[in-house]
Amino acid sequence: MDIIATLAKELNIKKQQAQAAVQLIDEGNTIPFISRYRKEATGALNDEVLRNLYERLVYLRNLEEKKEQVLSSIAEQGKLTEELKRQILGAETLVAVEDLYRPYRPKRRTRATIAKEKGLEPLANIILLQRLTHTLESEAEAFLDPEKGVGSVEEAIAGAMDILAELISDEASYRKYIRDLTMRAGKISAAAKQPDVESVYEMYYDFEEGIAKLAGHRILALNRGEAEKILSVKMEAPTEQILGYLEKKVIVTDNPYTTPVLKDVVEDSYKRLIAPAIEREIRNELTERAEDGAIRVFGKNLEQLLMQPPIAGRTVLGWDPAFRTGCKLAVVDPTGKVLDTTVIYPTAPQNKVEESKAILKKLIQKYGISLISVGNGTASRESEMIIVDLLKEIPAPVQYIIVNEAGASVYSASKLATEEFPQFDVGQRSAASIARRLQDPLAELVKIDPKSIGVGQYQHDMNQKKLSNALGGVVEDCVNKVGVDLNTASASLLEYISGITKTIAKNIVSYREENGRFSSRRQLLKVAKLGPKAFEQCAGFLRITNGKNPLDSTSVHPESYDATLKLLERLQFQPEDIQKQRLSGISKKISNYQQLAEELGIGAMTLQDIVKELEKPGRDPRDEMPKPILRTDVLEMKDLVPGMILKGTVRNVIDFGAFVDIGVHQDGLVHISQICERYIKHPLEAVSVGDIVEVQVMNVDLQKKRIQLTMKF
Repeated sequence: MDIIATLAKELNIKKQQAQAAVQLIDEGNTIPFISRYRKEATGALNDEVLRNLYERLVYLRNLEEKKEQVLSSIAEQGKLTEELKRQILGAETLVAVEDLYRPYRPKRRTRATIAKEKGLEPLANIILLQRLTHTLESEAEAFLDPEKGVGSVEEAIAGAMDILAELISDEASYRKYIRDLTMRAGKISAAAKQPDVESVYEMYYDFEEGIAKLAGHRILALNRGEAEKILSVKMEAPTEQILGYLEKKVIVTDNPYTTPVLKDVVEDSYKRLIAPAIEREIRNELTERAEDGAIRVFGKNLEQLLMQPPIAGRTVLGWDPAFRTGCKLAVVDPTGKVLDTTVIYPTAPQNKVEESKAILKKLIQKYGISLISVGNGTASRESEMIIVDLLKEIPAPVQYIIVNEAGASVYSASKLATEEFPQFDVGQRSAASIARRLQDPLAELVKIDPKSIGVGQYQHDMNQKKLSNALGGVVEDCVNKVGVDLNTASASLLEYISGITKTIAKNIVSYREENGRFSSRRQLLKVAKLGPKAFEQCAGFLRITNGKNPLDSTSVHPESYDATLKLLERLQFQPEDIQKQRLSGISKKISNYQQLAEELGIGAMTLQDIVKELEKPGRDPRDEMPKPILRTDVLEMKDLVPGMILKGTVRNVIDFGAFVDIGVHQDGLVHISQICERYIKHPLEAVSVGDIVEVQVMNVDLQKKRIQLTMKF
């Protein structure tokens, strides 16, 4: 298989783009580095295409490796024909290779192998020839051998039938036909094991749908319901059609002595051997496809969440709500430093509302707090009521926001949080995290396992390794898109930078603590274990403000510094003009990028990136994202009435819709059919996490705590 050609065709890119990307990956370059600094080589493939390419490259290489193993194994057995070799080399999936290898794979003892040991293979071949001119029973008498365990004619025939059943089940072309037909025409059905018991799976208590139409989220829900022993899930194949096909393939002569036996063999082969295996394969394939879809959605949601704009320059009060143990508070200054922590008890059972308000007023006045960040967990509704009352009583303009606290408890109990805040307890760390994730969502959320951030669906039921790799890639892309300040970034943020491992990240922080601030990017080469290759990969993503070289504060890579200085000279500017923001509009002074790039000894795409960066040095791509909604008043679920129009923030996007925070404790669901007038296959075509949207209330169910919303009004 020509892997490069296959990648180019699958990803709809040119062959030379695929070739260049594979070569760069094989040389040890990271996806963010290739995407940002090797555009000339790849024809500007973005990080999403590059990650897909890398994933498929690994699969196709594994496929080629598997083919080599299979060919070698069959050749050792002396059974490799030119036709079989051609089929194996031409196989496009691991399943197809496995099908072809099945007859030659060393088997555990089966009914067929036992029958072969009894010397019944020649009888099986006689049946398969379908040329008998006398009864099968009389033919079978010649194979009686009590010493080998063949004591009767019936046993001899049964053994021969077992051999034939396995022979049929091992035929790759039959399995492919049956698998494809079942995928097209088969059904999945589900039923409740205890129909009277209420559960979240009620819509699947009497369920049936064609395999070809089954949506990913339904597959994952059925799997979970089955695993929890609430649902009984079955696959129904078009059995009559399959048996008809097999009979046509196997029974080539209408022989009165062998036809009835072969019909029984076909049925046994399908029902006992083929059907259970095909069901497992199809269920696995459906699950894998559903997981891949869910992982893609999770990744998109995570990207949107991480790329939410930071709220800079404000002192924030982080509020981790609770009942019995009290609400933990942490005051965090604009740089993320924790100034103060305390605990108040405004909620049940203590209900010390006035005492809590007095403490809050003192904190607001003392530290100049202008924003309160409240976690959306237990007691958040009650905390919100108290905050709204408080804001009416104080003259200072203070706003609040409910933030998704998913993962805050995971972080606060982690080794990382213990190292960061050794003097704080779990609650205080959690409150600090809730404040910081508003100030800089990216820097704070990278400390948490992406799976715990709460913007996915069925994430705990998936292949955890695949999920971790995919989400790790999303975090890596986001961190590198934004870039980090080399002198303030934590080790947990640095380790996501291209080319930097966990060890190197810790070494950078240690170097900073021992030697003070970095004054230039070149200093990175003095960090332990950070060699030239790692420097090449990471340098462009690490920023130094007020360093020796103004270019160190931009995303211009050190390899392009000479060309950039020549460019500035040509345009009659000095490097100092970068920090003074004097280069706005320089793109208008360049008439021919291609010609100028050649003169400077760089590529045209690189030149365009440099010019864009010089015009707006250290620009933050998050600035273009919608800002979060800050509130000063509270809305309760009982206040909602159908027809009411509200502004909300998209909190999560899943296969069948989007959950929107409209300022009440419960997020409302906009079903996919209510997102927009045009037809969409997936909600992500129209909305993303963090979007600010206008919604209309359709229905409110106070008992079930469900809110139905629409964006079509």
